[in-house]
Amino acid sequence: MAPSSSLVAKIKVQLKLSISRLRMVEQKDTAIAKQQRRAMAQLLEQGKEESARIRVENIIRSDITTELLEILELYCELLLARIGLLEAKECDPGLEEAVKSIIYAAPRTDIKELQQVRQLLVEKYGKEFAVEALENKEGKVAERVVKKLRVEPPESVLVQAYLEEIARTYGVHWPKREQMREEHDEDDDDEPSSGQAIKTLEEPLSTQELSKATPPRDLGPRSPVSVAPPSPSTDNISPRVRLPAPPELKPNTKMSGLKKQTPSTQVRSDATNGDLESKKDVVGGKIPDVDELAKRFANLKR
Repeated sequence: MAPSSSLVAKIKVQLKLSISRLRMVEQKDTAIAKQQRRAMAQLLEQGKEESARIRVENIIRSDITTELLEILELYCELLLARIGLLEAKECDPGLEEAVKSIIYAAPRTDIKELQQVRQLLVEKYGKEFAVEALENKEGKVAERVVKKLRVEPPESVLVQAYLEEIARTYGVHWPKREQMREEHDEDDDDEPSSGQAIKTLEEPLSTQELSKATPPRDLGPRSPVSVAPPSPSTDNISPRVRLPAPPELKPNTKMSGLKKQTPSTQVRSDATNGDLESKKDVVGGKIPDVDELAKRFANLKR
């Protein structure tokens, strides 16, 4: 058996190689999945629904495999960040889930570097530890890893959701049958039993109803800040972003004080204006007549 320090050094090197290899495979699978989705959209546009339902299962399986590789990449990064804990003889509880998940899932992947990490971990902790991880007796392997590795056909609800999401992304009007049925039902309702079409005139909307109508969202300047929704997965195909409501603005103590002072100040200003007007009447007054001026001069001479 190799010394613990040299074995840990080998595990560290293989973990770095596994992380880079996993990222390359994920990018490749993502590019292939985009091409497959485009092909699915063309099939839906041509009306080949049965063929699209069969081929979309390959896309679902590819997405599940990509999600599994992302989980294993996170576990490799965790082991690399806590590489010092691998020096101990027994597996640390903080690393047990990651180690057993890699031992459990590595043989079911095509990543050679990850399989090399598995062999080194088995050499580190022994065959009994590896058997417990493969059988998952204690349930230490992550549940999401076990779920991704199950070989079973996808549910019909998931297949339908995938097709609807692909059609919405590529602008394909699907399902066409339901649309045709809805249009046919509307035509049947519009046509009377006598076979003669009757034109129904709608009453014009009043000003009150127009004021209550909500304007379209495209009008007005757009916000420079945009929030992108999270990437879809097999568990959540069409994720949505929920933004918090705007906070309610309440007047602070200073504003409320100013509001209270405004009426008193206005009364004072009105009073001052009245005093000024009265002073003007007393001092300046009206322009005196000639007779009044003559009387004033006569009084002054006396």
